[in-house]
Amino acid sequence: MTLFTFKLPDIGEGISEAEIVGWHVKVGDRVEEDQPIADMMTDKATVEMESPVAGTVVRLAGEPGDQVPIGSMLVEIEVEGEAIAAAEAPLPSEETIAAETPGEAVIEETAAGRPVEPSHLSQPDVGGPSPSAVPAQEEEEGFDRLSPNGAGVVPSKAEHVLASPAVRARAKELGIDLAQVKAAGDRIRHADLDAYLLYGAGQGYRPAGRAAKRADEQVKVIGMRRRIAENMAASKRHIPHFSYVEEIDVTALEELREQLNANRGERPKITMLPLLIVALCKALPDYPMLNARYDDEAGVVTRFGAVHLGIATQTDAGLMVPVIRDAQDRNVWQLAGEIRRLADAARMGKAKSEELSGSTLTLTSLGPLGGIATTPVINRPEVAIIGPNRVIERPVFRGREVVAAKLMNLSISCDHRVVDGWDAASFVQAVKKVLEAPALLFVD
Repeated sequence: MTLFTFKLPDIGEGISEAEIVGWHVKVGDRVEEDQPIADMMTDKATVEMESPVAGTVVRLAGEPGDQVPIGSMLVEIEVEGEAIAAAEAPLPSEETIAAETPGEAVIEETAAGRPVEPSHLSQPDVGGPSPSAVPAQEEEEGFDRLSPNGAGVVPSKAEHVLASPAVRARAKELGIDLAQVKAAGDRIRHADLDAYLLYGAGQGYRPAGRAAKRADEQVKVIGMRRRIAENMAASKRHIPHFSYVEEIDVTALEELREQLNANRGERPKITMLPLLIVALCKALPDYPMLNARYDDEAGVVTRFGAVHLGIATQTDAGLMVPVIRDAQDRNVWQLAGEIRRLADAARMGKAKSEELSGSTLTLTSLGPLGGIATTPVINRPEVAIIGPNRVIERPVFRGREVVAAKLMNLSISCDHRVVDGWDAASFVQAVKKVLEAPALLFVD
C-alpha cells in the first residue's frame, strides 16, 4: 500500500488559496479515479475537484470554510501497489507505465486520434521513439505532452497528452487545445478542463463554429459617458427606488393612431409617445407628488404645476434627456413635432443647454426594444421616471370569447422617500384608464 498525496492545483491566475465549500467524501471512504471529492471556491468561481487515483481516503485538509493554499495537501489517499507520492510528481516514462501494468494491453490514444500499440510504447531508443512508432501524419501534426514538472502541458512532436478518450472528445467539442491545459495530476481530467474554462487560461477556448474572442481593450470613461456614470451612480446611491408595472390594452389606442396617420401623406407619422404624454399630463394634476423634484440636502420637495417632460434619447455620445417645456399645453401633433425636433438636436449635438435641463418628470422608451418590463433609474433630482414597453399581440378573454389584443406594459420607478406605492399605482391606473379609452385623450 502507498500513500498518495493530492495537492490543490493551480486553479486560476492570481489565485493563492481556495476555500473548502464541501466534501463529497470522508475519511475511510473508497474513491475511484475521477470521482468528485471536494468543491473549492475562489473569489472567481467554485471548482469541483476530482480524485486522480483510486483508493481509500485517509486524511482531509480541513473542514468546510477552511482556506487551503495552492500546492498544499488537499487529500491523502491510500492506494494499492506502488504509486507516485503526490499529484505534482513528474510524469512517469512510457517504459515505467508499461512495466507497472504487466500482462495488460496498454493502448494510448494519440493527438491525431489513433491508438499506439504497446510495442511502440515499450521500445526504448536513446534518441527518442523510433520512426516506426510515430506515423508521418502524426509527426506533421505534432503531439502534446505534460511538462516535466507535471504542472502543465507543452507541445511536442514525439509524445502524447495523457487524457482519456472522453476528455479528448469533450476538449475537441469545445475547441480546446489540450496543450494549453494545466493538469493537476499525471493526466488531464474533466476537472482540469473545467478549471481551464472557468479561468480562460492560455488562448481561451472556442466552441466549434463560434467566432474567436476579441482582444481586451480599455476605454477611458470621459465626457458625456463620465457624466452619465456619475449621475446614475448618484441616483442609485441617494434614491431608494421602487418600481411598479401594469399591463395596458392598447388595441383601441393603436387603431386610433392608425386613423390619425391615415391622411398624413408624406408628413411624419405619429408614434405612441405623444399619445402617452397626453395621458400622463391628464393624470398628473391629481398626483402632483410625481411631477416634482426633491432637494434632499435642504429637505424640500417642489411640486410643479407645469409638466416639463424629459425625453430620454440615445445618441452616439450616450443617453441625453432633452426637455419638452409645458407639455400639458401641447396637442398630440405639437408634441410629436417637438419630440422629433429635440431628438434630432440631441443626436446632432445641437441641443441648447436650456433644452437639456429643468425636467420635472422623465419618459424613457426603447421603442421596439422595450422588452416585457423595465425598472428605469430616476433622473435625479426628479422623483419618478416612466417607461413604456413593447406592444405585443396576445390572446385575451373578452367575456367568454378569446380575441387578439395589443398589450403594453407600463413601468414606473419612484423615489420612495416622497412617493408612496399606493400613489404610484393609482397614477398608473389613471393613465391606463385614458389609454384604454383613447377618446378621453381629446376630452377636457
